[in-house]
Amino acid sequence: MKKNKSTDTRIQGTGADKWRVQESHVDMTAEFTAPLPATMQTEKQSLTFDVRRSALIVIDMQNDFCAGGGWTDQSGYDFIPDRKPIEPLKNLLPVTREASIPVIWLNWGNRPDLLNMAPNQMHIFNPSGQGIGLGDPLSGKDAHVLQKDSWSAAVVDELEQKPEDIRVDKHRISGFWDTPLDSILKNLGVRTIFFAGVNTDQCVMCTLQDASFLGYGCVLISDCCGTTSPDYCVDATVFNVREFFGFVSDSKKLIQSLQN
Repeated sequence: MKKNKSTDTRIQGTGADKWRVQESHVDMTAEFTAPLPATMQTEKQSLTFDVRRSALIVIDMQNDFCAGGGWTDQSGYDFIPDRKPIEPLKNLLPVTREASIPVIWLNWGNRPDLLNMAPNQMHIFNPSGQGIGLGDPLSGKDAHVLQKDSWSAAVVDELEQKPEDIRVDKHRISGFWDTPLDSILKNLGVRTIFFAGVNTDQCVMCTLQDASFLGYGCVLISDCCGTTSPDYCVDATVFNVREFFGFVSDSKKLIQSLQN
């Protein structure tokens, strides 16, 4: 007896790019979603972006950088400047979620065995070999520096993460190196990325720069970024983003554009 071919349709893929598959047919055409434009002011120009093709990336807002007793604190640096983004992010995150803009938490997360870390990278963060380096235990904490799934690598308590948010671990200053970030953004159909987090002149800058090279529209949300570096490092970062890699604005202007 001849078997009847099924006409059931199965959806394969996630985000914006999906195939519709039947036993005898595959439809790869993309479903068109009309743009949802919003306009905000940046330091140089007004900017219209597509809300439906945007994402907010929050970088390294983790205990090791932003909390008392974390790595920055125990290394003898003032961690308070890294807490600067917390309050503006608490205002921005609900608005971006309400607009259905994906929130991506891009966090440093070493393997416990450090097999994803090269010696030159470990040297950067402990150049004398005498300090507290990546993977070392923290005093008074049941945690090792920036170890994935530990207190050290966790997002600070003040910033609420939602189940629908997306989490990506990184182990370099750029979040695009050896991570699935680019694949996730492409599957979501993202073309514009808003950047927040720490440190402005390091992980935020390098990730934004790589995003620019990959063809994304990049917007640095300056009041949602912080760094323990000197002010001239921030000035240079803002200048380079504004002149070469994208746009610079702030959370109030982004919120206003999404609520209009």
